[in-house]
Amino acid sequence: MGVTLKDIAAEAGVSLMTVSNVVNGKQSRVSAATRERIMRIVKDRGYVPSASARSLAARSSRLVGLLVPAKDEASLTIDPHTVEVVGMLERELRRLDYHLMLRGIARRAEITEALRSWNLDGAVLLGFQDAEIDRLKPDAVGKVAMVAMDSYSENPLALEVRSDDFGGAELAVRHLVSLGHRRIAFAGPAFSKTGVVRERFEGYRKVLAENKIEFDESLVSTVDISHQEGEAHGRWLAAERPDVTAVFTTADLLAIGVVEGLANAGRAVPQEVSVIGYDNADIAVYVTPKLTTVAQDLPGKAAEAVRLMMDRLAGKDRPEQATTLQVRLVERETAAPPPA
Repeated sequence: MGVTLKDIAAEAGVSLMTVSNVVNGKQSRVSAATRERIMRIVKDRGYVPSASARSLAARSSRLVGLLVPAKDEASLTIDPHTVEVVGMLERELRRLDYHLMLRGIARRAEITEALRSWNLDGAVLLGFQDAEIDRLKPDAVGKVAMVAMDSYSENPLALEVRSDDFGGAELAVRHLVSLGHRRIAFAGPAFSKTGVVRERFEGYRKVLAENKIEFDESLVSTVDISHQEGEAHGRWLAAERPDVTAVFTTADLLAIGVVEGLANAGRAVPQEVSVIGYDNADIAVYVTPKLTTVAQDLPGKAAEAVRLMMDRLAGKDRPEQATTLQVRLVERETAAPPPA
């Protein structure tokens, strides 16, 4: 059994309350000599404060839940974007002495269950449809400070931080048009009236219209974000859409799969078909050819999500619900002029 505050109080010859005040930083009513004696014993005896006890005293668990959609038995860490966001959120929270708990959500009702059953100070929702966030009610959220990442929901219960998805798509497609492409395909998950994928699709359509390129619905494909699905889509494009000279995808993992699928079907990237991804995940530079992509400010997004959460926990009113961070195009090796 470890050393307790009672043990330290007995050795120091002071009350348990005095030791508790010193250990927890409430030292204004304790003499310097007593503080030094207590802290010397704490060090010598190797006392480690109990996180649960501190939480009870502060009426705060210092726990933040990261809720991510789960599909069947697939690993949550298969998506490089999710992996990077988890790491950056954990780093930001660790700096503030908060702990991150990751939970996969397979059913919409589990969002409410998680928010109700865990003793959370805050929660970050990542990758959910706007409609799922819209349906959350005050009795489900309670006092949990909730931030939705990559969301366009208007539910006031959730503060939001996202990248300029519309502008990012504009950057990518304008780059392809500037290289001379006219038959540009779009690939991404199914989307509804709002959301990240919808914004990127609308950015794609806007650039086509600006450049008097006729929108062809047959060039828009619903493809889940995975390497396997991307590879299959690349093969399909090579066989069924040989006139396509460029593809804009909504995620790097999908783009890398498309590149491989095209190559496996005998179409060279970028000599015959250009491909642009989205996110600038670490894997973008670990493949050959290196992926041209739209870079999000993931460290900035994580820091902003934590800042919004801490502001809400502190009771600070914010005039705006959402924060939008800028993006940039990173030119590498998968985009080039179309073949003559």
